[in-house]
Amino acid sequence: MMTMFLDSMKKKAAGWVLLLALAAPGFTLAQSNDNQASQGSQTQQQVPAAGGPQGDIGPIAVPKKQEEPPPERRTPPAKREELPNFSLRVDVPLVQVPVMVLTKNGQFIPGLKKENFKILEDGNPQQIRQFSQAEAPITAVLLVEFAANHYAFMYDALNASYAFTQMLKPEDWIAVVSYDMRPHIVVDFTQDKRAVLGGLNSLRIPGFSETNLFDALYDTIDRIEGIEGRKYIIVIGNGVDTFSRLTYDKILKRIQATKDITLFTISTGFALREWLDRRYGGRGWAGADMMTFTQADNQMRTFARMTGGQFFQPRFEGELPEIFRAVSASIRNQYMLAYQPSNNKQDGSYRKLKVELMAPDGGPLKIVDEKGKEVKFQIVAREGYRSKFEVE
Repeated sequence: MMTMFLDSMKKKAAGWVLLLALAAPGFTLAQSNDNQASQGSQTQQQVPAAGGPQGDIGPIAVPKKQEEPPPERRTPPAKREELPNFSLRVDVPLVQVPVMVLTKNGQFIPGLKKENFKILEDGNPQQIRQFSQAEAPITAVLLVEFAANHYAFMYDALNASYAFTQMLKPEDWIAVVSYDMRPHIVVDFTQDKRAVLGGLNSLRIPGFSETNLFDALYDTIDRIEGIEGRKYIIVIGNGVDTFSRLTYDKILKRIQATKDITLFTISTGFALREWLDRRYGGRGWAGADMMTFTQADNQMRTFARMTGGQFFQPRFEGELPEIFRAVSASIRNQYMLAYQPSNNKQDGSYRKLKVELMAPDGGPLKIVDEKGKEVKFQIVAREGYRSKFEVE
């Protein structure tokens, strides 16, 4: 048994020796092959030119800096004849000038052409760039005095407002503003004539006796100035301003600055004023003498004239329909001229305007009626404008 065990152990030891003998050369061969492959790859790799310090195994390879080519010199593109040089031009806004040419009876004279008009700004002729004449809808504010001063003034103001409303057409836009101590919007802009009449009917019991015309006019101009197109303000009142915060000079400057608003002014209570003048010898009524009303008339006349409108002073109620027919015809039938000022400075200065009619030969224009008789006419246009409005 012992002998068999020793023989078995000898056989196992011989097997292990043989196994180790076979495994050792294979391992050595694989390691040798790996080393040769690594050396071969290093041999095949091309070493860049040495430019650095020496190392333990040779010079350290630092690639030399490549020289960059000189920058390309750019030449400006050749000028093309068909493309002009760029230039910046700032255009001065066109100045619009509405013009009415009326007979002595207030009738509109149609049929005039662009060549018949001449515009002077501060005495210098201007070139008319746009010209038109047509009947168009209107955008207007009825600014009515409604104060507890005297029944005759209130009566005339309401009757004049009713007469104006009767002249409206369905496409017109109208607002109603009353004023005493301050302005009150009675009816906002509407095309409904019944709404306008209803608003006027609500004016029955005035609350204050003050008539602050300057403040009410300034406020109305501010409200409608941003509306596009041509606007009109129909002022109906006696023109007396009691104690507005604004002075006459300031409201005058504000009116001068408007470019697309025309004022028509209708004075009220003229028959009463004449009676008071005869009865009291100029002392007037309620502390107001006739000079106060005369000054008020002049102010109302100036407001209208400066904006190219008209001033009316009716004595009797029967004159109102004819007056507002003339106002309606004037508003709807205007010649609209536009020019670019030769003086392009926007310095806030006031520019005086003058419109003349001339014949084709350059002389004054003569207008004749259907019978060949010369007709006297008047030109109604704004007196000037301010180049730029500046709030003080």
